Amino acid sequence: MKRRTFIALAAAAAAATTISVSPVFAQSKEIVYLAPALDVPFWRTVAKGVEAGAKEGGYSFQALEAQNNAQKQLTNAQDAITRGVAGIVISPTDSSTAPSVLKLAAAAKIPVVICDIGTTEGEYVSFIASDNTAGAKGVGEAVAAAAKAKGMKEAPYGMITISLARINGQKRTDGFRSAMEAGGYGKEIALQQMQAYTADESFKFAQDMLTGNPNLKAMFIEADTPAMGALRAIKASNRSGDIIVGAFDGIPEFVDLLKSGELTAAGMQQPWLMGETAAKSLAEHLAGKTPPKEVLVPVMIATSTNIEELLPEAKKNVFGE
Repeated sequence: MKRRTFIALAAAAAAATTISVSPVFAQSKEIVYLAPALDVPFWRTVAKGVEAGAKEGGYSFQALEAQNNAQKQLTNAQDAITRGVAGIVISPTDSSTAPSVLKLAAAAKIPVVICDIGTTEGEYVSFIASDNTAGAKGVGEAVAAAAKAKGMKEAPYGMITISLARINGQKRTDGFRSAMEAGGYGKEIALQQMQAYTADESFKFAQDMLTGNPNLKAMFIEADTPAMGALRAIKASNRSGDIIVGAFDGIPEFVDLLKSGELTAAGMQQPWLMGETAAKSLAEHLAGKTPPKEVLVPVMIATSTNIEELLPEAKKNVFGE
């Protein structure tokens, strides 16, 4: 008797849970983008791409930001699911927090496309990502080439990385390391992981690296606004021209920095194109089609010698103009 009662209660609880999150799919024509933070230019541009792809598919659009907080991300997901959206595009706060959102969406039968960062597990329709390994490797090759051109036999370097709990952070870090090692410059002497992703945070990281490592010759900063903070620290330390700097992502300010040589190379992701591709993959799925499970979007390797050539495409796909 007790066993039968327990089973009945469990079934009732499961039914109640299903009722609380199940949307009315036939009436929904909205795609929601769950962004980690919209004060970061990259994520704002992704959002613009998702919006363009959603509207092209006949869907309305809304972006909800988590302010880099996993609990806020989960709350945003719950709100979208309760509202009964047609589908979700998510750029997780990090790869380990994505599964909780994917689990909620799967229970409600709401399809999800992941745009950048990745997940450690869970069900999703498509994963749209930059080729982070190749992009960071390209930046590393440019930094190593610049070191050789300066006649450096050694180029001890430091990295200011995005969170290494993110799969894309792991790939960027490994890609740059492999290129530096292949170029004969494998001496890594400092590493700091970003948490706030601000210029002020990276300014402090770079300042500490420069003070603690007088022989530092190169830096790799794995995001755009933080790269500006690191460059500011280098200038404040009177080390401009002495430190070879590679960056990832791209903002309009990088154009003049590349032309002047203050920035040696930037691995420019194409966030507008990534967001548009994510929304289109979701719309295809909702139309009963089968989009690719994974799409790798190329990273532009911008340097002083090719930035003018890349600029027309970069203005849309990188800067979101």
